Amino acid sequence: MKRESASDQEKKTCSSVKNSSVSRNSSLTKTSASANVDFVESEKSSSSSSDASDDSSCTSFMMNNKPHNKSNDIRWEAIQSKDGSLGLTHFRLLKRLGCGDIGSVYLADLTGTKACFAIKVMDKASLAGRKKLVRARMERQILQCLDHPFLPTLYTHFETDKFSCLVMEFCPGGDLHTLRQKQPGKHFTEQAVKFYVAEVLLALEYLHMLGIVYRDLKPENILVREDGHIMLSDFDLSLRCSVSPTLVNMDNEPIRKKNNNTLYCIEPSCIQPSCAVPTSCFFSRKSKKEKEKKKEAVSLIPLPELMAEPTSARSMSFVGTHEYLAPEIIKGDGHGSAVDWWAFGIFTYELLFGRTPFKGSGNRATLCNVVSQPLRFPESPVVSFSARDLIKGLLVKEPGQRLAYKRGATEIKQHPFFQGINWALIRCATPPHVPNPAELQRCSVPAVVSTSEKTDLPPKEVPNSDQRSCDRNYLDFDFF
Repeated sequence: MKRESASDQEKKTCSSVKNSSVSRNSSLTKTSASANVDFVESEKSSSSSSDASDDSSCTSFMMNNKPHNKSNDIRWEAIQSKDGSLGLTHFRLLKRLGCGDIGSVYLADLTGTKACFAIKVMDKASLAGRKKLVRARMERQILQCLDHPFLPTLYTHFETDKFSCLVMEFCPGGDLHTLRQKQPGKHFTEQAVKFYVAEVLLALEYLHMLGIVYRDLKPENILVREDGHIMLSDFDLSLRCSVSPTLVNMDNEPIRKKNNNTLYCIEPSCIQPSCAVPTSCFFSRKSKKEKEKKKEAVSLIPLPELMAEPTSARSMSFVGTHEYLAPEIIKGDGHGSAVDWWAFGIFTYELLFGRTPFKGSGNRATLCNVVSQPLRFPESPVVSFSARDLIKGLLVKEPGQRLAYKRGATEIKQHPFFQGINWALIRCATPPHVPNPAELQRCSVPAVVSTSEKTDLPPKEVPNSDQRSCDRNYLDFDFF
């Protein structure tokens, strides 16, 4: 994937996403590619947003059971207002947003409504010829499973004789790579980085709880919504596996135990129901000695932690972006969920310093650096010790020694770099950058592409394994 052209492929969105309390939900979109977009054809079949494929394991978690994404969302209302099946003839294609390995993404609106969507169009013949049908099906199944504030929504999907289409959420703020290029020095402030990586961390935590290893984390795949919060996209490289969430007693999260056996957390930001401090409208005066005795009686006990890391995941696939590949992928040792935490470290490094740590003069040099070169930090810009320490813990070349290898996101959230973040109310935090009206206005394009005018649509493109017009160079060799 070539990232030089990523700034030309800004993804945008025309409707706002409302803030509500954090729930572990999600969905996605990918600026992906190779599509012959001749849309003059009869629609073969379609399915509403409440339909799931028969081969999906997520059939019990359908679109009509997603309270987070359906609340106050005009796009759900627009989709549901169209009785019967939907197809390409129901949408106006406004412009092409980007392309990737398995499809092209278009900005479109649903005729008769004010709702805008991102439609991913995939040429079925091209996918079959390049043996990508499994990946396209995997992405759709994953999208159907997700319901999370920092992941996109799949509103519906349908097929025509030639194309498979995914109708997804559309973001107007572009991607973090494009936004980073506009910052002074082409890097974010540490406070802004903390905000973005915290939201990405919650999205990765949710994915891992579902047994999904993302495997494609990079700024180009982090989109900015109208309200300034982020959304992960692009899931066709993701790996699905089994996971068994369990509660484990740990001794590093203290809670207080009072004489009446009521437990509550010593962290002021904690709002867990089990940590609520009992209150009463009636107070009795107590002597100073009694208060001191009660303080002495307070003891610390470990707070159970939710462990939901798919540590048993194993794959021999050789996929991803060169600068973000983990050493175990390059060496062909097989990999699991720890590759996401390596990529998370590279991602944090790039946002802070404006470049990735192991980039070489070419792809081969980059891969050699990832495997053998020690981690180094530039003298400028100056970042905190905790930021460097977090990156050091994540960029350990041996996956078994890597931060979050066993405990996942829980371990990262307890790192000092994230001190002061209220994880439960992170969606109430003010984003570092909120797209201004001028930026949002760009989502309106004067020339409308008609689905019945094939001459206005771009020709078929079949990108090779060394180039994506929207991204950096990447590797794509699958050995599942």
